[in-house]
This record gives sequence, C-alpha cells and structure tokens, in this order.
Amino acid sequence: MSLTPSPHEPYGSLDKEPGRGTMLIVYGLFLGSVMAVITAPIGVAIAHWMRHRTSAWLESHRRFQVRTFWLGLVGGTLGLGIWQLLGWLQLPAATSWAFGYLFFIACLVWMVGRCGVGLHRLLANRPIANPASLAFGGVAVTLAG
Repeated sequence: MSLTPSPHEPYGSLDKEPGRGTMLIVYGLFLGSVMAVITAPIGVAIAHWMRHRTSAWLESHRRFQVRTFWLGLVGGTLGLGIWQLLGWLQLPAATSWAFGYLFFIACLVWMVGRCGVGLHRLLANRPIANPASLAFGGVAVTLAG
C-alpha cells in the first residue's frame, strides 16, 4: 500500500484502517495535556505500543506523535533550566517571568499546531509528509484560507 490514498478510492474508504482510531485518540490525549499534563505520557505510551502495528501512512502519524512528545519534553526541560538560570543569576524577576510566559506560550502554540496538522491530515486519510520535522511535519501552515 502506498503512503497516500489513490485519488480514485472513494472518500472515507480508509476510515476503517487498523490503528487509525488509536492515532486519533493519541492526538486527543496530547491536546488534553493542555489541561491535565498526565495525558501526554499516556498518549506517547500508546503511540510507542502501536509501533509496527499500523500501515505505512499511519506509521508516519505515529512517528510524528512520538517526536512531538519527546521534542516537547526536551524543549520544556531546556526552557525550565534557562528559567531557573535566570533566577539564579539574580536578574530582575520580570525578566525570568517574561521568559517563562513567552516560552510557555510558544511551546503551547507549537504543540497544538502539530496536533492540529496531524489531526487534519489523519482525518483526510493522508500521511505526515515529514514526520522527522521539528516544525509541522513538512506542511506549510498559514492562517489564510
């Protein structure tokens, strides 16, 4: 099976693809981590468990999900370390708080954006073009229609 569905296949013919629903749940768990952080580790555990249990186009989503979690964890740890360093250097409190809030907002936009792109492509039965991407999987994200 190719990575992309044939344009001649009827729309929705891949809806019953094994693992598609699980990938949808993992994206939901990642988005749920905005309110309850514990859902993200549950989501990545499920994604790791699904390794080699899906078709090639769904495998691109699984890899994208796993990278989203681990890149977010590394970035968050790095940001927390910098935030602590700013406090340790005894810079004005406004400096460390501004960095913390801006960094947190940037991480939130990045994670929600990746999940949004992933959900959009999953619901359209399309793979993630570049699951190893640091940004949005090789998709150009614009606000214009």
